Amino acid sequence: MTTETDLRLPGGPALHVYDTGANAAHSPLTVFWHHGTPNTGSPPEPLFAASERLGIRWIGYDRPGYGGSSALAGRDVASAARHVASIADALGVERFAVMGHSGGGPHALACAALLPGRVLGAVSMAGLAPYGADGLDWFGAMNAGGSASLQAALRGRAVKEAYEASDPPFDSAMFTAADHAALEGTWAWLHSVVGPAQAAGPGGLIADDLAYVSPWGFDPGQIACPTLLLHGEQDRVVPCSHSEWLARHIPGAELWLRPDDGHLSVLNSGEAALEWLWEQAGRA
Repeated sequence: MTTETDLRLPGGPALHVYDTGANAAHSPLTVFWHHGTPNTGSPPEPLFAASERLGIRWIGYDRPGYGGSSALAGRDVASAARHVASIADALGVERFAVMGHSGGGPHALACAALLPGRVLGAVSMAGLAPYGADGLDWFGAMNAGGSASLQAALRGRAVKEAYEASDPPFDSAMFTAADHAALEGTWAWLHSVVGPAQAAGPGGLIADDLAYVSPWGFDPGQIACPTLLLHGEQDRVVPCSHSEWLARHIPGAELWLRPDDGHLSVLNSGEAALEWLWEQAGRA
């Protein structure tokens, strides 16, 4: 069962936190879930059977501006490390692993880079690389709608807010047939986290996109813990070149490319990634 609480950070935002830790004392590994854009932070129910088998406790939270978490002006990707550390302290969790999908990938990597004494391992699924990364065509092969949205963010908050207020059309080309199959099957769960994220307007999405195209506040090369980068080669939302770049710049990182998967269907490999994370954390 997932419990939900609110945590007020001193001088910071209020964070809405999700925790499956009813049997926390018997869980050998805690994994912090970092949600995509625009989602809320409820941990991924399609992976609950695997996590129960492995004895994994999930903790997630709504990033500032989403769901039950208050907004935080000017937040960057690195802020995730401060928020996760505060949540872990409040819940009495010393060491943990991190996993994120899509926009959650950079936030998971922030924790791995900036909390080296606490993060046992990291998984980024279909995650972005830093904007302006040397040797990466950041927008190359990205769907037109996603590119336009992030191009608006590059021009600043006012332009991004105006873009979202214009009610841009949904780009149906962003998802592959495999993505649609995942969304109609096991990963239909995503509907339950997208709807609440959008209910209060685009504030969380705007904050995310501004953070992605701004300096992240850390260098992926700082990451020293075991790191897995999982990506579909047919991804039209975040092209797999992003994870390929990260694999070249994170020491010792493993790269799993799935040739037939897109942005959502790659989540079908989430159980294997979770098992990898459990094995790596057990060696730490």
